[in-house]
Amino acid sequence: MIPVSPFLWPALAAAAASEMVSALAKELGHLAAGTPSSSTFREPKWTTPNQVALELPSMRLRKFFPDGNDIATLVCAPLALHDAALTDFAPDHSLVAALQIAGLRNVFVTDWRSASPEMRFLSIDSYFADLNVVVDELGGCVNLIGICQGGWMALAYAARYPSKIHGLVLAGAPIDINAGESELSRVAHGVPAYVFKRLVELGDGRVRGAHLLQFWKHPPLEAEAIHSLLQIPEDIASPRSSRLIRLFREWHAHPIDLPGTYYLQVVQWLYKDNQLAAGRFAVLGRPIDLSVVRRPIFMLAARDDEIVAPDQLLAARRLVGSEERQICTDIVACTHLGLFLGATTLLHTWSKIARWLAAC
Repeated sequence: MIPVSPFLWPALAAAAASEMVSALAKELGHLAAGTPSSSTFREPKWTTPNQVALELPSMRLRKFFPDGNDIATLVCAPLALHDAALTDFAPDHSLVAALQIAGLRNVFVTDWRSASPEMRFLSIDSYFADLNVVVDELGGCVNLIGICQGGWMALAYAARYPSKIHGLVLAGAPIDINAGESELSRVAHGVPAYVFKRLVELGDGRVRGAHLLQFWKHPPLEAEAIHSLLQIPEDIASPRSSRLIRLFREWHAHPIDLPGTYYLQVVQWLYKDNQLAAGRFAVLGRPIDLSVVRRPIFMLAARDDEIVAPDQLLAARRLVGSEERQICTDIVACTHLGLFLGATTLLHTWSKIARWLAAC
């Protein structure tokens, strides 16, 4: 049985690579022989009042209220298996609200679109082009917070346009894949490229979220695991806990689809070739050099992260050009999703990060 991971990216995080190849091959065969899955995507459900500030091919830019005249804080959400409402999941479990409560105003989130058939050829550069439009729309210089898969995007963008970054936060982000090992990186290294290409072929040029969910032989995460990652203070049997567990399962059951071109580029360039750390990653026409990033940076890792090993993020410390006094790091005792959804982490750690950003 393949363990459940709500952030299976770019494939399911499982035990041994050989077992995963066998399991994937079997499941891909079932998918190829069966009826094509329809996506179970739904529009993200938000907690904090917001409006769409900009409509772009790859995303909707969401502006959250109350707003203000401060420098814009842009949260680059993960372009992964689930929607951007991860950043604003529920009261006491909202990164957006945590930033606001700590004093930041003018908060925006990249609400990535689920890939339609017309989006199947969108590439990494397609997303960076839209991200650049957003930053220009927000005044040309932002505080950029990249979480999970949005973290490597944030750092790469900062290296491509260093003058457009005021402060940078990277949380649970894969930067140097070879600096550590996680369940995800083991799979990405061990599973042959043709398996990922076959997954794209089965989606007619896209990676279908519904296809990925079919690999999971379990129902959504057990109540105890969800209760733990959300860091709910009330007893697991309480009405509030039950409601939050139900909300998480609903969110988890509605994946987004990804453009096949983008997906395969990330698998090969970021995970298999480790190009970002090696200095060979290209953004909008030219290779980027992480050492040109010289702004204040906060790196937040999860001690028990099954998706991104702390060292895979914290290795960025030696790759960027920021001075030591400009770099802050923290490792908190939680899992990957606990970094963004955990009540305790949001209340204490993210409030500290927000104050740090405000002081940059």
